[in-house]
Amino acid sequence: MIEGIRCGRLSEQLRSFALPKIADALLPERDKLFRYLGVQTIYDRYLLHVDGRRIETPQYFWMRVAMGLALREDEDQRTDRAIEFYQLLSSFRFTSATPTLFNSGTQHPQLSSCYLTTVQDDLAHIFKSIGDNAMLSKWAGGLGNDWTSVRATGSLIKGTNGTSQGVIPFLKIVNDAAVAVNQGGKRKGAVCAYLEPWHLDFEEFLDLRKNTGDDRRRTHDMHTAAWIPDLFMERVRENGTWTLFSPDEASDLHDTYGRRFRERYEHYEKMAAAGKMKQHRQVSATELWRKLLTRTFETGHPWVTFKDPSNIRSPQDHVGVVHSSNLCTEILLNTSEDETAVCNLGSVNLAAHIVDGRLDHGLLKATITTAMRMLDNVIDINFYPTAEARNANLRHRPVGLGMMGYQDALHRLQIAIASDEAVEFADRSMEAISYFALLASSQLAAERGRYESYDGSKWDRGLLPIDTIELLQQERDTAVDVDRSTTMDWQVVRDAIAKNGMRNSNCLAIAPTATISTIIGVTQSIEPTYKLLYAKSNLSGEFTQINEPLVDALTEQGLWDAAMLDALKYHDGSLADIQRIPEEIKQLFATAMEIEPKWLIEAASRRQKWIDQGQSLNLYLAKPSGKSIDAMYHLAWQRGLKTTYYLRSLAATQVEKSTVDVNRHGIQPRWMKSASQSGQIRVDRMATTAAAPTCSIDDPDCEACQ
Repeated sequence: MIEGIRCGRLSEQLRSFALPKIADALLPERDKLFRYLGVQTIYDRYLLHVDGRRIETPQYFWMRVAMGLALREDEDQRTDRAIEFYQLLSSFRFTSATPTLFNSGTQHPQLSSCYLTTVQDDLAHIFKSIGDNAMLSKWAGGLGNDWTSVRATGSLIKGTNGTSQGVIPFLKIVNDAAVAVNQGGKRKGAVCAYLEPWHLDFEEFLDLRKNTGDDRRRTHDMHTAAWIPDLFMERVRENGTWTLFSPDEASDLHDTYGRRFRERYEHYEKMAAAGKMKQHRQVSATELWRKLLTRTFETGHPWVTFKDPSNIRSPQDHVGVVHSSNLCTEILLNTSEDETAVCNLGSVNLAAHIVDGRLDHGLLKATITTAMRMLDNVIDINFYPTAEARNANLRHRPVGLGMMGYQDALHRLQIAIASDEAVEFADRSMEAISYFALLASSQLAAERGRYESYDGSKWDRGLLPIDTIELLQQERDTAVDVDRSTTMDWQVVRDAIAKNGMRNSNCLAIAPTATISTIIGVTQSIEPTYKLLYAKSNLSGEFTQINEPLVDALTEQGLWDAAMLDALKYHDGSLADIQRIPEEIKQLFATAMEIEPKWLIEAASRRQKWIDQGQSLNLYLAKPSGKSIDAMYHLAWQRGLKTTYYLRSLAATQVEKSTVDVNRHGIQPRWMKSASQSGQIRVDRMATTAAAPTCSIDDPDCEACQ
């Protein structure tokens, strides 16, 4: 502490704690909970250092984070709260997001993960937003920008009587600014631009990530996402027409959704047909959808996100509109000219709460009660790079409690991820997390007061996330096919909210957890296992990783030996073609490319009914086709999902098997088959290539999220 404060790395406020009591609470033996890659990662990137010399050990690190988060507490309780927070963090039951781990307890406590902004159709505001991006990115924030309000190419500029160049040139500037202003000197800035598909520039927006064409109209370093209204999906299903407009002539489409959007959109279509709209173009909805999916497959962008369920189910529909998601598609908060939404994140390690073959509700409640207090503290301690971010965060106080280690939990329960049992577990585990998180926020409201904009919210109107599925169904005027069963006594939560209100406008969001899951040694977020044996490269080096539950399972059956390891290498970390392995083990350890994407969508749908924000949901297709990609995203929409993230497919090449005798294995591995069959893959009538990789620690844009 003395060294850190003297060197300007730690906050002087840390002297306010009872340091002998803090020191006595440290548990050095918990260092043994780390796997090698986890401790190497925190050594290289998280432990505070002075001129390269680390002044923290892993347990000092957890305690420093805990103390920084306890600064919000009353002085007479501060030390005890810090120890409570430390006990939670160091036991790996919950982990705060990376910005919190980096900066808690330091002189610059920028603890929030990412920011969402809406850009107005005004040149001054456009460049203010680009400047805000730079300031937010400087302090390691990931960015989600809504650009739908900006007028389209060819639109009139009244002040000069000229015509606009549209959205694309500004997005090029945003892209270049993200490269120029990196995140805290650690990596290039990370930003995602959102656009609705009725915007006249949408077709060119789809091409932003292509490697061909005019490079002045390409954004190779920026992510893109489509913010899709239900009406567009309905037109695609009907093989109908779709009309593109310029926002300066149809500005209210940006701020409407559900039935109201339909009414206004059809009104503008009638005006266009009558010749009363200067700028519009009619296209086939199916062809535009096909182009969108083709680009998603070719480049990984745009991500497919859904405007109507995100707004209709939002607790904060009384004070604004959700115009976009964030960098990783899990945050769904209102944005406006004077409000930049802020994400404050942390994740429960679900695997750590499987005790004696079941999910331990008592342990989970204790974890979440403390975790929600920590997340709420972030809001008051946090440094805000812009006034709009401070305004929004203090007014609404949203947090995003998520999960990681979902696949590990399934392994401990002996449940295959591609099964009805796994879908049911996804439902029940998210129900418990939601139950305890909402209850904890209500208890905090009783202690600290309700958030400022509570009156009129869905919470205030007696509507919990599960109740809002019915609202979505009413707006769509068609069934939202989601199981709505419950197993817990939700009247307890309803009564608590009715009595106390809520401390936080939003409580739940499942982020990717790419880095924090590595630190504590569990599978990312809600992800399936990608490979059972692989080499992981990150900023700390290259590390061979093997699935330890698999080794345990094979050892129990006397199957773990040098030959099995050799076979795993040959088959590229997959069990499917290894004949020695029993079928039940193959199913239990099926990897992402071996399972149908419907299982991930069904599980996500069950979770979504309990979540007031969204999920970073990656989807996987081993054999992509236009039909399969189309069916996958339609299923996601029908099941009421709010967002999806990356689409992943098998690459045409794999790691060279230089240490494996290929002649020993009688069957060609699947990676070799897919490589020999690669080349151009057809999506209906359009040629595409391999999809872009997902968010990972190898290129950790989503480290901003976790």
